[in-house]
Amino acid sequence: MTQATNPIPLETANPFLSLNYEPAMESLGEDYFDFVEAAEFPQHILRFRNNDVLAQLGLDQINVTNQHFIEAFGQFETVRPFMALRYHGYQFGEYNPQLGDGRGFLYGQVRGVNGELYDFGTKGSGRTPYSRTADGRLTLKGGVREVLAAEMLQRMGVKTSRCLCLIETGEQLWRGDEPSPTRSSVMVRFSRSHIRFGTFERLQYFKRKDLIEKLLNHVIECYYPAIHNHADAQERYALFYAELVQRVAELTAQWMAAGFCHAVLNTDNMSITGESFDYGPYAFIPTYNPNFTAAYFDYYGRYSYGNQPGICRLNLEMLQRPLEAVLEPVVMEAGLAKFEEYYYQKYRQLMLNKLGFAEVPVDQAEELFKLTIQLLRDTQVGYHDFFIELKKQFSPNWREDASLIFNEAEPAEVLNPWRQLYYHLLQQTSAAELAEMKGRLRQHNPEQVLLRPEIEAVWEPIAVEDNWEPFYALLKRIKSPD
Repeated sequence: MTQATNPIPLETANPFLSLNYEPAMESLGEDYFDFVEAAEFPQHILRFRNNDVLAQLGLDQINVTNQHFIEAFGQFETVRPFMALRYHGYQFGEYNPQLGDGRGFLYGQVRGVNGELYDFGTKGSGRTPYSRTADGRLTLKGGVREVLAAEMLQRMGVKTSRCLCLIETGEQLWRGDEPSPTRSSVMVRFSRSHIRFGTFERLQYFKRKDLIEKLLNHVIECYYPAIHNHADAQERYALFYAELVQRVAELTAQWMAAGFCHAVLNTDNMSITGESFDYGPYAFIPTYNPNFTAAYFDYYGRYSYGNQPGICRLNLEMLQRPLEAVLEPVVMEAGLAKFEEYYYQKYRQLMLNKLGFAEVPVDQAEELFKLTIQLLRDTQVGYHDFFIELKKQFSPNWREDASLIFNEAEPAEVLNPWRQLYYHLLQQTSAAELAEMKGRLRQHNPEQVLLRPEIEAVWEPIAVEDNWEPFYALLKRIKSPD
């Protein structure tokens, strides 16, 4: 259930306030954060609640009312301290030492039912020492866009943060990139960690080797438990960096296969756990175009769709600078050298899955991958439409006659090399595997995609007549198993 309606009104203690919060970040000390207070808002309307996340916390949605969300995450009725984390970062290639949590804070950390540590992080909850001249608020449209991005990426198999809730807060905001005044909101993000590459970069800036080592040990203990057991510190650090390289490479492959352009891959937007988060001017590509950019201010295409693998590798390379305080550069270079291998293997496999296959001989998989990208590039057919149509039209009869494969597609001369190879692979596929391909196509190619017109189509009714039904209907379609 995603719509903000109460299943059964109950008079119960607020389950969010009685969760077993862990002081993992707080225990590191105030060298890493500032204690802050939340803003007070004139209004609280719960617009979105994520019952899937409640399940991950072991909470029964029936026992969690809308008022519980508002008390905990709109009125912030808790005695626990909130922490605005300190970090720096490279923004569009330029180092910025004036960053940090400027409109949010770490609300708390809890264990999921899987035993892993998760963060509640706010966005739009008021000013902090790092707000500079900004108001510390989040526009309602920005909150709506992040909810949609996170749920779409989750559906597409991307390792992503989720939105726990979105609350409209009744203020009027002025923004240069939205018609203003515009409505305000506060959002709570559910993620594996609040720690960024830029958290380490700030410590290098102040030449605090001791704090880098302390933070790195904390990260390994909390988020890389298999590595934590290694007694030798150098071995732990080397294994951590190598695994982070693999996580980031595979995350980037997930974005590329999903046709997703993050748009702002600064080092302060890179999670130390290799998880995708912070969705501002993102976009899903309409057609295959490596030069596609999602941010209007990305004038030179630094963070274009096709540049994402290279940028993520560069950000990992930049992270070596603070880590050099505790780990030899040659060791990190050896770990980073495998980025392309990890990325390409994952990307190729994800694209094979989108084409319906689980396993294909490497040489043929390579050829099918290349022909698919070439077909998408040369025809400029809708990127998502191609895979959706493949899912809809796929038939076991294709194994009998190649001309049946996309038999209405034009121009045939562009399609034919791909069609012949696809036909050849189907002939090598067992009957049991052929029966499984339909399900795999459904799993990896959701019917609903989230192009910009779809987002605007749900925002306009909200902005004009406060009609949220199209928004909830879109979320339902995104989560549909098709």
